[in-house]
Amino acid sequence: MLFPLALTLLLALVVLFLLIESMGHERHLRAIPIRIHVNGTRGKSSVVRLIAGGLRAHGTRVFAKVTGSLPRMIMPDGTEYPVHRPGRPNVIEQLRILSVAARGGAEAVVVECMALQPQLQSLSELRLIRATHGVITNAGPDHLDVMGPSTRQVALALMGTCPVAGKLYTADREHRDLFEVACRDRQTELEAVDPDEIASVSEAEMGRFSYVEHRENVALALRVCASLGVPRDVALRGMWEAAPDVGALQEYALDFFGRRILFVSGFAANDPRSTERIWNMTLERHPWAERRIIVLNCRFDRLDRSRQLGEALSRWATADRYLLVGSGTYALARSAVAKGVRPTRLTPLEGAAPEVVFEEILSSCGPATLVLGAGNIGGIGLNLIQYFKNRGQPSNPGHPQFGAAPEQSAYD
Repeated sequence: MLFPLALTLLLALVVLFLLIESMGHERHLRAIPIRIHVNGTRGKSSVVRLIAGGLRAHGTRVFAKVTGSLPRMIMPDGTEYPVHRPGRPNVIEQLRILSVAARGGAEAVVVECMALQPQLQSLSELRLIRATHGVITNAGPDHLDVMGPSTRQVALALMGTCPVAGKLYTADREHRDLFEVACRDRQTELEAVDPDEIASVSEAEMGRFSYVEHRENVALALRVCASLGVPRDVALRGMWEAAPDVGALQEYALDFFGRRILFVSGFAANDPRSTERIWNMTLERHPWAERRIIVLNCRFDRLDRSRQLGEALSRWATADRYLLVGSGTYALARSAVAKGVRPTRLTPLEGAAPEVVFEEILSSCGPATLVLGAGNIGGIGLNLIQYFKNRGQPSNPGHPQFGAAPEQSAYD
């Protein structure tokens, strides 16, 4: 008789705990009038930082949280703290973030969606964030094993974070019909950023960033800030001052015994479409390069992504060398060769340390060499960024501190 009684008591305590937790979360949500939930295939972390920067410049007490390259909590003064996790990432940690923001007197929170499973994306919005403003940056071919297999299904999965009776902002143009259906279903107003609005962000404005930002991210963040009463010039000032994500597209120039090397950190763009776009943009910005190298960081737990990148290589502008680092590099190598990439251009460096990869780059480079890091930012990706950051100089041709016009190379 004691065992059933103890079990009943335990269940009652669990229910009571969950009830108290739910009531506390409801109180935290009511305490934060502006809740912005950012989702999408690419650019989530950047857009969170841009929106938070714009609101911060306007005097709004805003807390932000990114989960992209490294999980970070961004405080109202712009300082950042790591988000500690006792185990694997779990969407329930968003409760803790909202609790900190509410107790800190937040007027607004900007939170990056950390869910991949479609049902968890919906849960994150409907139960945890309950956004007043939703943002979906774009819907591209990434995490197809979870949300795919097509980009249309990816878009449907992302619609799980469409807010109820709020506003949804997007720069995606391929799946507008799905956005409209989701917004009608949840009685939400759709705010779509069109190509003209993206183009209105000038080269001079883009050149003020200390890293390479994407124009559609800026246009999307500006639209959200404008809807909250932030003047354009104020929002832009805050965005320029905001710290970039560790995975942001940045460039580091290194002069190594007469050999000029420019390392471009594109690891965070880990799907083929985004990576090709960055590769083409990098080639256009730096036509001076005599040698071109791509460092592809693979992950054994992301073999599908490695295969997709390998298949895509044959369609890209050709590099002189492809250095395959990380784990599970055979998947990328096999698919690349099957699609026509010459095996002699591939250098497997499975499990190699950053200094070994650096030496391989030196042995492959000429007097002027362009190196793009791509694939995945985890593991050696972050280490390589730090390696070049510690040994080179930041090189953004569009930023005034480097004294070059946007169309010029850092070496011109």
